Amino acid sequence: MEHEVLLRVEQVGKSYFGNRVLKNVSFSLERGHILGLVGENGAGKSTLMNILFGMNVIAETGGYEGKFFIGGKEAKFRSPNDALEAGIGMVHQEFSLIPGFSVTENIVLNRESLVYNPLVEAFGDRLKTLDRAKMKRRAEEAISKLNFSLDGDTPVSELPVGHKEFVEIAREIDKTGTRLLVLDEPTAVLTESEAEILLDSMRRLAASGIAIIFISHRLREIMEVCDDIVVLRDGEVVLTTTPSQTSLREIAASMVGRRVEQSAADAGERGDDGRTILSVRDLWVDMPGETVRNVSFDVREGEIFGIGGLAGQGKLGIPNGIMGLFASGGSVTFDGCSVPLNDPSAPLSMGISAVAEDRRGVGLLLDESIGWNIVFTSLQNQKRFLRPALGGLLKVRDDAAISACAQDYIRELEIKCVGPAQRVKELSGGNQQKVCLAKAFETHPRLLFVSEPTRGIDVGAKKVVLDTLKRYNRESGMTIVMISSELEELRSVCDRIAIIDKGVVAGIRPASDPSEKFGYMMLGTGEEAAV
Repeated sequence: MEHEVLLRVEQVGKSYFGNRVLKNVSFSLERGHILGLVGENGAGKSTLMNILFGMNVIAETGGYEGKFFIGGKEAKFRSPNDALEAGIGMVHQEFSLIPGFSVTENIVLNRESLVYNPLVEAFGDRLKTLDRAKMKRRAEEAISKLNFSLDGDTPVSELPVGHKEFVEIAREIDKTGTRLLVLDEPTAVLTESEAEILLDSMRRLAASGIAIIFISHRLREIMEVCDDIVVLRDGEVVLTTTPSQTSLREIAASMVGRRVEQSAADAGERGDDGRTILSVRDLWVDMPGETVRNVSFDVREGEIFGIGGLAGQGKLGIPNGIMGLFASGGSVTFDGCSVPLNDPSAPLSMGISAVAEDRRGVGLLLDESIGWNIVFTSLQNQKRFLRPALGGLLKVRDDAAISACAQDYIRELEIKCVGPAQRVKELSGGNQQKVCLAKAFETHPRLLFVSEPTRGIDVGAKKVVLDTLKRYNRESGMTIVMISSELEELRSVCDRIAIIDKGVVAGIRPASDPSEKFGYMMLGTGEEAAV
């Protein structure tokens, strides 16, 4: 129905242990419209969605103020099940898939199609069996609505991270009666081409009458696909507008409370006389969904070397293989010395460190403090942050030094927290990413692999992270290999960029080259890439 308000939010507020994170938030969303919800990390977006979706953490921390109305009726959900029954679906930024299950099994999980058999008459509905053919049809139909291709029989553990996002969304589409769909950073793990597919799918879902709340730090996507835009800053609505009434600059300025300029590369490609510090030859890596087949390249000392490409083509497999996280082979040489493969301790001992693309699954100890996370690798592998005790007979953890170190990084990377002792799992996704960077920096590596460093980070924090990488490179002489799905991000920071296609290097070009040349290489059109 035209101009029918599906969701109305009135004066919603929330405090955590005396810290106010939401203040009098009000806005409305019409049926079939897409609302862009933007703000810096820590602005209150996730808390607002947790309230809307009835997450247990809200009730466990004293509830909230204000009201929600769904279809004109006040809604106060006690659990996510209540939200689901009201027709609200949510795709969280962190995946909630079962790795050992197939794509189909994840999409229909807890709503499996069942088939009758004679034993039901004697023993009841518990003896019904799975109707796998119907389940597969349902999964294929949900995936088709996203205009994307996925094999329903593929285990989720073998999918590249971008494809998992489509599985999450397809699961919500398969649910009957969905009226409102919340998408939290759905394009953060997608390449530009995959993101375009998803944005087109969102338009078609909205046209079918589903209302969508689209949370994203990619402001161009917000401007391109949304009907309405709400900007949060420090827990308050500071701007309610539409794409036709605003600009990227105004949205960015509203988010951070200051003028934000477009980041650009501050230096061109280094000269060809740079000494080779990392040499990779015939590298193969058996990483599910990111297989590397035969990769060779050289990295010059002191440069920022970029690695890009579409999802699933192998770019993420390169650092994971060199760091010993997946089975690999070939030859890797660092500063003239051979790097033993399949041994995670070897590269660390040689001065090579890495920031993983999966911050929650690999990069962090979620139940530990910020300080402990930052120094953990340094303490374990370099025996730092220890002080003598009992006259030097043994060494114990130096908590004062750990706290001082963490305070320095909190200030330098603008990590929003209450202090070094706060548990990492209580931070927003973007601030967790900053802790991962601090953890890597504190090992003082000579070469640092950084995978998807700005995934899920807002426009203000993204500039902080990228500027920090450039500063460590320029001032400390740290060589950086940056892997990213965002080509323009690579072009703004790197000296040279290698594009990976089908597990091999499609080409290496100066970052100053036109983006079209990199696009040709991503698409596998080698003839155009050579021009």
